[in-house]
Amino acid sequence: MFLKSKAIIASTLFTLATFNVQSTVVEIRTSEGTIEVNLFDQTTPKTVENFLSYVNSGAYANTVVHRSVRDFVIQGGGFTYTGPVEVNSFTLDRIPTGTPVMNEPKLSNVRGTIAMAKSSNPDSATSQWFINLSDNSTSLDVRSNAGGFTVFGQVIGDGMQVVDTIAAATTLNAGGAFAEIPIQNYTQTDVDNSVDITDENIFVVSDIVVTDTNVESAANLQPKVNTLINQQTPSTDSSSGGGSLSWMLLGGFLLLSRKLARFKIAL
Repeated sequence: MFLKSKAIIASTLFTLATFNVQSTVVEIRTSEGTIEVNLFDQTTPKTVENFLSYVNSGAYANTVVHRSVRDFVIQGGGFTYTGPVEVNSFTLDRIPTGTPVMNEPKLSNVRGTIAMAKSSNPDSATSQWFINLSDNSTSLDVRSNAGGFTVFGQVIGDGMQVVDTIAAATTLNAGGAFAEIPIQNYTQTDVDNSVDITDENIFVVSDIVVTDTNVESAANLQPKVNTLINQQTPSTDSSSGGGSLSWMLLGGFLLLSRKLARFKIAL
């Protein structure tokens, strides 16, 4: 009995010691460079499993970063680029999605974390992800904002340099889900002349791939715990760039507060 108890204790201690130690690493391979992300498999297992189902199926190949809000987020994982797009009728194909995943808002939406996009339904996330450009905890961690948004990984290495470069790009209001799409090498003159938008202009994710399934780097990341999940009223502080948003199917069709001309380049 004593030996059995010791075995149980040892097993428990091992489990605690390895919490968030063995975690999956993926590379988000964009046209601007690679964003390496350490996933928190053990803290948000359902969300990571859901994300990896899209990764392993190849669903993220040739997708785009379709939304960028300065000092708030960049977002992808929803739409595929298949060729030149007319600026006057801009649209991209949606990637096929599966069953929505249960929300796991255990970690905080601070700069450099990756989280799932969804609608106002807490358990509605499918394929779309976003990377926090700032500390967005006061608006995205609280339960009253769509149940809080599930952080499931953290950008590591030099990945935030790539993220910041994409975030610094000019945005184009192409309407609907593409009202804030980051764009480069494309001017208002191009818009006026109805020049097609190509992969030279938008930020394409060629693929997201698993590079390591058994690493110990996550042990040193010390992700910030979401302590605001039971807060009932989102902060009205708009310094995060997104304010107290209650949307974030960041792949849905948002009604923007900015009164931009439909195809005007927003600087």
